[in-house]
Amino acid sequence: MGTFLLREIFYDNISEELDRIGFDAAYSDVISEKFRHKNVKVYGLSAAQANILKQTALIFGADCAVNRNVITGNIGKSDAILCGSYSQLKKIAQKLKAQPFKLAILAEDILQFLRVETGKTKLAGILNVTPDSFSDGGMYFNPDDAIRKFEQLVEEGADIVDIGAESTKPFSGPVEAKEQIRRLKPVLRAVRGVTISVDTRNAEVADFALNNGANIINDVSGLESDPKMAEVIARYNAGVIIQHSKGQAEDIPEYENVVEEVYSSLRDKIIMAEEAGIKNIIIDPGIGFGKSRKDNLKILDNIKTYSSLSCPIMVGVSRKRVLGVEAEDNEVKDAMTLAYSYPLIRAGVDYLRVHNVKLHKTLLNSIPD
Repeated sequence: MGTFLLREIFYDNISEELDRIGFDAAYSDVISEKFRHKNVKVYGLSAAQANILKQTALIFGADCAVNRNVITGNIGKSDAILCGSYSQLKKIAQKLKAQPFKLAILAEDILQFLRVETGKTKLAGILNVTPDSFSDGGMYFNPDDAIRKFEQLVEEGADIVDIGAESTKPFSGPVEAKEQIRRLKPVLRAVRGVTISVDTRNAEVADFALNNGANIINDVSGLESDPKMAEVIARYNAGVIIQHSKGQAEDIPEYENVVEEVYSSLRDKIIMAEEAGIKNIIIDPGIGFGKSRKDNLKILDNIKTYSSLSCPIMVGVSRKRVLGVEAEDNEVKDAMTLAYSYPLIRAGVDYLRVHNVKLHKTLLNSIPD
């Protein structure tokens, strides 16, 4: 070991570290921009766009990786990875505003990336009014039991209660709209006092739910199952949770790059929702829906990636197979869920969809702001 002691400093605690070494507090915010770095991948640039972006980055001491054939012009399109401090990236964006080839548009997109902020994680409590859900099927199928559970979730600190009348576990069959409505009706008409989302892929069910007190529709198909879904949500000026799924829950399709494919799919669905007139959009990468355990873990390890889509992020790992404890009881599953939830909270995930609200509320209250 050498004479000097070295330790890596992460951006999350840079202000505290600057204060500790006695740095001038009046300039702390300014220098923090230089310590805070971001790597941004830009897709489908022309050779000219990629060349200008790279040269602009180099002017400000940052860098930009592009396809090796860009410099020769022997390639039509190239992705690029732009890296630099926030201070450098802001200067790059300002410079790009005066460049041709639509780079002024890219400049605004870069600045938007730098504005992404996260708040305190909120909890969406799960209420299944089904006889066959994977974790608690039948426990709250009776309306009186469901209403008591709803009240319990609110008392324990749920910011949202997500009510589902159709199981989406692997190999579960679809439930007709009339039956979903029959299950939801007595519960929705008896509960209030918190934001309510209804988990459904059916526009008729969504219409009933939004007309009876629900505020958000949680569509696990990502607006794909029912072509009328987006129009119904927009008509009520309601929110939507757009989840990524590929095939059926029991399918394990192949992904070339699961993080990127989920990102691209969610981006396309956000655009579709916005074009339909939906303003309140939450995204969910769909842990356990058409993904292997390896795929799910890769998404969780890269969850910050999805903050670049500029929508609140919801993640649901509660009691799922990704935890690797399928044969254990719910007490063990809840403990494992909590272990997975902590890094998600630290990563700035906006919503956690959980069965055990009380346990997660205790965790959130124990983490200092």
